[in-house]
Amino acid sequence: MSEPPLRADARRNRARILAAAAEVFDEHGTSASTEEVARRAGVAVGTVFRHFPTKNDLLAAIMKDLQSRLTAEAEALAAKDEATALFTFFADIVEHAASTRTVIHLLAAAGTNVDVDRQLAALGETLDALLTRARKARTVHSEVRLDEVIALLTAACQGTLAAGWTPDLRRRTVARLLDGLRA
Repeated sequence: MSEPPLRADARRNRARILAAAAEVFDEHGTSASTEEVARRAGVAVGTVFRHFPTKNDLLAAIMKDLQSRLTAEAEALAAKDEATALFTFFADIVEHAASTRTVIHLLAAAGTNVDVDRQLAALGETLDALLTRARKARTVHSEVRLDEVIALLTAACQGTLAAGWTPDLRRRTVARLLDGLRA
């Protein structure tokens, strides 16, 4: 049985909570307080809990929103150029991770939150579709496996946290990683 649709004010509150939570988790990691999320969203903490009964529910919702946006981006890239979509998407995710640490914190939460794991699996499906298209276009080595792409992507995203990882170093590192995948 599905839930009834949210009223307009409830939808706005939910959107504000998700935006505030992304900011708070970006700054403080997944250990950030729900009270801080409520304060930034301009709602009572009870409103946060009404929408997201646990912090894990809130993390999962952020990941679901992010995964949805990334899937739409991947589909748009693939529609434009199947041969290069995987490479562009990979680089875009690393850039996103560098500008907002939420991706990295959510990757770190994987394994501790079933809903986050589910969203990461859906992101894996998106990457798999891009990898399949790149193989078909013969722009990636035929023996490259999805788990390797995910491991490289995760490592590159984690690398953005390292001291001294300048935008130039990030671009050069991603270029080297992607060169290793190219046919």
